[in-house]
Amino acid sequence: MEAQLARYLEAKLPAPSVQVSNLFRIPGGASRETWMFDATWNEAGGSKSESFVVRKDPPASLLETDREAEYAFYSAFAGTRVPVPGMRWLEPDASIIGGPFFIMDRILGCESGTRVILAPPYQQVQPEIARNMYEILAAISTFDWRGTPAERVSKVPTADTAWRQELDHWEGVINEQELSPQPIIRAAIRWLRANPPPPAPRLAVVHGDYRVGNFLYQADGSIHAIVDWEMAHIGDPIEDVAWSFNQAWHWGKDGRPGGIVERETAIEIWERATGLHCDRAALHWWEVFSQVKAQGIWLTGARSFQEGRTNELILALVSYNLINAQDQFFLRTVGRLA
Repeated sequence: MEAQLARYLEAKLPAPSVQVSNLFRIPGGASRETWMFDATWNEAGGSKSESFVVRKDPPASLLETDREAEYAFYSAFAGTRVPVPGMRWLEPDASIIGGPFFIMDRILGCESGTRVILAPPYQQVQPEIARNMYEILAAISTFDWRGTPAERVSKVPTADTAWRQELDHWEGVINEQELSPQPIIRAAIRWLRANPPPPAPRLAVVHGDYRVGNFLYQADGSIHAIVDWEMAHIGDPIEDVAWSFNQAWHWGKDGRPGGIVERETAIEIWERATGLHCDRAALHWWEVFSQVKAQGIWLTGARSFQEGRTNELILALVSYNLINAQDQFFLRTVGRLA
């Protein structure tokens, strides 16, 4: 891809001769391949270098999402209290590097790992990371999205229908992707429909995958970018709080969300920063919903691998490990499993 990216940048910068180096792919990412690279070119008589990230559509993934929507949500938060990488170019032409893609600035000197955050020196600043994490989430939850690129790509619900719009979508994903019957998660869907949550406290941007692992942090506890906006939408902001609590992200295996913070502490930070009340009935509903949504993601990965649309072993591994575990997480959430 180095030569193809160099030619692309020569036209976009524009620059007569671009050298691309240090191209590598990082693991993870539910819906897109993520590649890092450096670019060097001549500008104003001197040499200039910058680091970039490519988010490229793969043949198959854990999710099927719209890259234009992800790009729009990133762009909506440029220059706000929510730190995001700078967006550069959105490219629908799949012939350039083997799939549609977009390019954004790379933020250097940060960590994102879910294991790294559990060990020194980051372990010592977990309270500061958690405070920043949920204060930034509060900024997302209270962001005025009207008139921004996020509104242009969104199907906007009402406060009363936000839950139904999301549940309809993810039940549809499960209908399409399951390889075998899923009786436990079907029970969760029935419960969700029979026990709708209170109306959303406001219509807000929902990141959709807000958790430890999807932000860049440093050893002083600061957070420098929120990444992976592929599931972003307009909806109930409590959805993001609940998703961050999903047991699949309890990296420390100690019951703390993300392995870094107690639930009530996280809720207190978010409520104080938003001025909103995190209704516990709504939170419980969205936590049950998070089990359905996560199961839809794992089932999508399993079908992609089963049908030979990808040979990415990570999809098979994640699906194998988490499809059964997610059923257990749901049963624990509703008090049916110790």
